[in-house]
Amino acid sequence: MSRPPLSRAIPLLPVVAVALAAVLAAAAHRQAAPATVARATIVSIRGGDVLINGRPTLQGVTWKGHALEGLLPNSRMVQGVFDDLNAETRGRWAYLDTQAWDARRNTREFVAAMAEWRRHGLLAVTLNLQGGSPEGYSQDQPWHNSAITEDGALRPDYMGRVERILDEADRLGMAVILGLFYFGQDERLRDEPAVVRAVDSAAAWVLDRGYRNVLIEINNECNVRYDHPILQPARVHELIARVKSITRGGRRLLASTSYGGNTLPGADVLAASDFVLLHGNGVANPDRIAEMVRQTRQLAAYTPKPILFNEDDHYAFGEPWNNFVAATSEHASWGFFDFRRQGEGFDEGYQSVPVNWGISSARKRGFFTLLREMTGGR
Repeated sequence: MSRPPLSRAIPLLPVVAVALAAVLAAAAHRQAAPATVARATIVSIRGGDVLINGRPTLQGVTWKGHALEGLLPNSRMVQGVFDDLNAETRGRWAYLDTQAWDARRNTREFVAAMAEWRRHGLLAVTLNLQGGSPEGYSQDQPWHNSAITEDGALRPDYMGRVERILDEADRLGMAVILGLFYFGQDERLRDEPAVVRAVDSAAAWVLDRGYRNVLIEINNECNVRYDHPILQPARVHELIARVKSITRGGRRLLASTSYGGNTLPGADVLAASDFVLLHGNGVANPDRIAEMVRQTRQLAAYTPKPILFNEDDHYAFGEPWNNFVAATSEHASWGFFDFRRQGEGFDEGYQSVPVNWGISSARKRGFFTLLREMTGGR
């Protein structure tokens, strides 16, 4: 087909420009997603208890003499929005049935599994914008899994997947502990201003979409090996305070951060946090889990606030005294962390990629069976 003469084509340019401007304006409006969206799930805190829609969680529920009211049983599901932007390592995560990695499939299957988790009594999941080790534990992390660009902006494809999960959690009456940074990936941000911009952007993104079921974890295990000083224990409380200072219509987000296993929070972090995040990694004796809770409450900077384990890779769910039970006995919430051990298959582990998000292994069934027994599936 021949093209029209240039003299005929030029008058069309303003029309095209107007149309393009309209498309861009509509896209910007969608990106802003104003907070007028009606949300079904509102998470709040009263003293040491977590509330959903104004009522303590698991209201009136007891199990073997332990009161569960106000607790937030949770599971570490940080790979729900995983992707790998490094072409050299992306093939490691291929699904066996397709021989390819598919980030959208991963999130789609995550969302499809959430209702079953909720039927067993799970009230929260932990996500992370930079994930966690897709191998469970790793010395090196050559893969590139980050919803955050080097200058601190948010990647739309990642945040689209986050939105799908937050929407389903909101529908199901679940909370999401949304982590922002993970060691091994934080160095992908250029400098401290980029880190601060990412915190501001993430908080604004959540608030602008009207989510009321999101708790912010600045970074996973701040005392491990972060490159940026503002993400390390001496200064990370600055970012907790920054999240709390960002408001929309008088609303703000609840915020905290976590330390590595068997570590109590520092005074500045404890004072700044709305809730306390502990980790049970490296704690094989349930007595120590209970002791960590008691010791946290005895710290000078502690004021009444919920205490949550949101990472613990010790199980023994068939035993009468295990880490889950020990935390519950001290009125602290507990979080399941499961990864695929060497030689195990696709059905094992919620952190090892690719993930089977179903209740598909003995460990997963052990956790969810005990959780359902404790909560009655409420």
